[in-house]
Amino acid sequence: TVLDILSTERAANVLGYLPKESQLEVVGELSDSQVLKLLEEMGSDERADLFNRLGEDRREALLRRMAHQEREDLKRLASYEEGTAGAIMTSDYVAIASGMTVSQAMMRVRQTAPDAETVYQLYVLDNDGHLIGTMSLRQLMVARPGALVDDIMIKDVIKIPVDKAQEEVARIVARYDLLALPVVDADGRMVGIVTHDDAMDVAESEATEDIHKGMSIGQLEDGVSRVPLWSLYRKRVFWLVLLVFANLFSGAGIAYFEETIAAQVALVFFLPLLIGSGGNAGAQAATLMVRGMATGDVGVKDWSKMLGRELLVAGSLGLTMAIAVAPIGIFRGGEAVAIIVALSMVTIVLFGSLIGMCLPFVLERFKVDPATASAPLVTTLIDATGVLIYFSIATAILAGV
Repeated sequence: TVLDILSTERAANVLGYLPKESQLEVVGELSDSQVLKLLEEMGSDERADLFNRLGEDRREALLRRMAHQEREDLKRLASYEEGTAGAIMTSDYVAIASGMTVSQAMMRVRQTAPDAETVYQLYVLDNDGHLIGTMSLRQLMVARPGALVDDIMIKDVIKIPVDKAQEEVARIVARYDLLALPVVDADGRMVGIVTHDDAMDVAESEATEDIHKGMSIGQLEDGVSRVPLWSLYRKRVFWLVLLVFANLFSGAGIAYFEETIAAQVALVFFLPLLIGSGGNAGAQAATLMVRGMATGDVGVKDWSKMLGRELLVAGSLGLTMAIAVAPIGIFRGGEAVAIIVALSMVTIVLFGSLIGMCLPFVLERFKVDPATASAPLVTTLIDATGVLIYFSIATAILAGV
């Protein structure tokens, strides 16, 4: 393989950048001793991630050949639940003991820097390993050599528990623009850091997952260009088939109002326009709420506030669209049709927007991922209700003409 002509350090770096499936293929062709050398050069977080994806027999064989300290560190990192801070953190950080002088701390940095993921942020620990402060490398370098690190460190440290959800971790890193975020166990002892680049990888992954869910597509194990065709089919077929049957309600609604349609055939011309407008408005509202929840800008407690705002915005949108389409109604079917179309437009857009806005809150309330409030789902719901709203208004107005 290409890795054979590279140094072990470079080969480990290349392996870390390969897609997950490709990593397993490469490792499968290597001996245990070759894999061990690569694992030793990889960052502890990448090492644990690759280790977890190996077969049980291969894992046991590798563990038996590792040094005790390295083996225990790998087993600890590999034991954290996927999707948590523990699963994405690295244990390669620079720790400084409380009570050290600046000159002693600088010596410690020089000793541990070669293996550390980052040296720009340093962490001060007490004798029991509890995180009590942090400082930047710059702070340490400009301080007096004889000064104590306890006197120059920042004591108010932003830290997270090891079981914190990884999307929350990424959000905190982005909000405070951190180079790294320390991770502590239940007793407050420091166990690792989540670096900025790993947090951004999580943010990208979560955004991709939300986009897929937003279009009723299951989460893909790999990039769309590499995932097997069967997986692409399987991830998409369930929702598409389900929505096909859901759309039958739209057909049933049209069949129920056959007499109204027969009395004013021009109404059919506006049906796709109206339910399409309602679906688009609903999809917009759902997307805004899902994204707001994903970034932490909106929570369940904000439901009533967002409802009031959406009523005003959706009402204004519906009125604007009604004014735009009313002249076409007069041209196609006269004044009665124009009134029907205008009223239906306001009602359907308002109703669709409220469905799109409220559905993510309902799902969040029942501990379901709000991203499930996908555009196809919202559009299908509004298609069915839009048909009922449109022809109910038409029936009522035509009966009074």
